[in-house]
Parts: sequence; structure tokens; C-alpha cells
Amino acid sequence: MIILRADWHFVSRHPAHFLAFGFGAGLAAKAPGTWGTLVALPLYYGLMLVLNQTQMLVLIALAFVAGIYICDVAGRNLGVSDHGGIVWDEIVAMWLVLVFTPLSVLWWSVAFGLFRLFDIWKPFPISWFDTHIKNGLGVMLDDLLAAGFAIASLYMMLWVLT
Repeated sequence: MIILRADWHFVSRHPAHFLAFGFGAGLAAKAPGTWGTLVALPLYYGLMLVLNQTQMLVLIALAFVAGIYICDVAGRNLGVSDHGGIVWDEIVAMWLVLVFTPLSVLWWSVAFGLFRLFDIWKPFPISWFDTHIKNGLGVMLDDLLAAGFAIASLYMMLWVLT
């Protein structure tokens, strides 16, 4: 079944849709990727209260692998492999960035900005993966690379400033 319009009915029809759309954040009329990334922040904060860094990395790896399926199901059912409302990839990638970010409002804001910059700009090789790899893997992979760019930039900033 192909549904080209995502709405609450679509999101609530399947658990993969609900997760792919970031619990509804992906339904935002403007900047759904930014809203999905914002959802990652309180979720990560809650998780970091009960998980250590190693456990968090394992959870992120599992969420990435599950995300391949989750995003693929939602994309196939929408008829668009990388629909703008699919934001599970932003959530998982932002969690990865936060693992390597000092716990402060300032540094989390910088991390958020850097991730959004690279996720939107998509410099090479992110753009290549975004263009050439479709389905759930492609959806997840370009955001993983954007997270890597954000982490590298964050570490350069920390190195210069400290």
C-alpha cells in the first residue's frame, strides 16, 4: 500500500511508522528533521541517567540496525524511501553525537547545530551516500556520516578552546 501523505493515522498504524516519525515529531509541517533531532535531546538525557557510555553505544548500535528496518518499512509504505518525516535517523545519529559531547547546555547546543549543519548541507561523501544508497540503510547511513562530521568538528572546537 502506498500512502503519499503522512498523518497521525499513518503514524499510528504500525510501530515502525511511529518510531520512524519520531513519535510524531516528523509530522511537523516545517523542518521535521530539526524537530526529530530535538526529540533526541530529552530522550538521550533520560537514557544517560541509567546507562553508562558503553551501554549507550550498544543501544545506539542496536537502534541503528533496527532503524534500517524501521525506516525501510515506513518509506516503502509511503512510497518514498527517504520521506522528510522519517526522523528516526536524526534521533539515533544525534544520540551518537551526544555520547561525545560534554554535558552542558552550551556544548549540547553546539552539537545540535553542527549535526543539523552537516545533515542539511551533506558535504561529500555524505551527499554520495544520500544519492546512491536508498532504502532503510541509506536513510540511516547518511545521518551516521553527518554525526561523524559533527563529532570531528566538535572535537576540533574543544581542542582549540581548551
